[in-house]
Amino acid sequence: MTADAIDIAQGAVASAGTSRPMLAIEDLSKGFTLHAAGRRVRGCEGISLSIEAGEFVGVTGRSGSGKSTILKCIYRTNLPEAGRIVYDSAAFGPVDLATLDERRVIYLRNYEIGYISQFLDVVPRTTARDIVRASAAEAFEDPDVIESETVRMLEHFDFPQELWDLYPNTFSGGEKLRLNIARAMVRRPRLLLLDEPTASLDNASKIKVRDLIEQLKAGGTTMLGIFHDLEFMEGVCDREYNMQAGGFVAG
Repeated sequence: MTADAIDIAQGAVASAGTSRPMLAIEDLSKGFTLHAAGRRVRGCEGISLSIEAGEFVGVTGRSGSGKSTILKCIYRTNLPEAGRIVYDSAAFGPVDLATLDERRVIYLRNYEIGYISQFLDVVPRTTARDIVRASAAEAFEDPDVIESETVRMLEHFDFPQELWDLYPNTFSGGEKLRLNIARAMVRRPRLLLLDEPTASLDNASKIKVRDLIEQLKAGGTTMLGIFHDLEFMEGVCDREYNMQAGGFVAG
């Protein structure tokens, strides 16, 4: 057994039989220094939030209020300046994502935590089918299952077959966003972060996103999502928080 495998096994044993939130954010703060302008910009400040396994929590607020900063701190594309982000990992047990070493952060991104942004960022000259298939291969071992899940996801989002083997730089903004959602959701992650997943989608595509969110929730995925309007998620979202000027405000 490799050292990595031993670490993973020990973490799984340590977390077995315990009851704790899937994610617990404690007094999280993150700001940004604009050196060229000599300015300090607030991202989020004093954020505390607890999410139970299988919950779907929504965060609303105006653009610039700090919503995306929270998700990026959890995913560790932003390094928090203060506070803790305790995630109950299946592989390692409870870990603080604010200070976790890069090796385990990368592991969690690959196998446990998904992130849907508003922008598609992929390796150049990779087809739509290959993008979804590569993500499916991180979640499934059987080649037939990988292929069937890839096809299922592309068909769910109404991608015509003639687009499957094209490069997404030729796609519209809405098609790129749908591909981004397909890539993240095909893995069925334990924790899914959604950053305005319906921002540029038509109503039909929004319904398809909602359908997949319902399926993932039924399968036990825990979700934290940012939305300008949670109306279309009514009945699916368990709790809602509103942000203003970097912090939560009473609803």
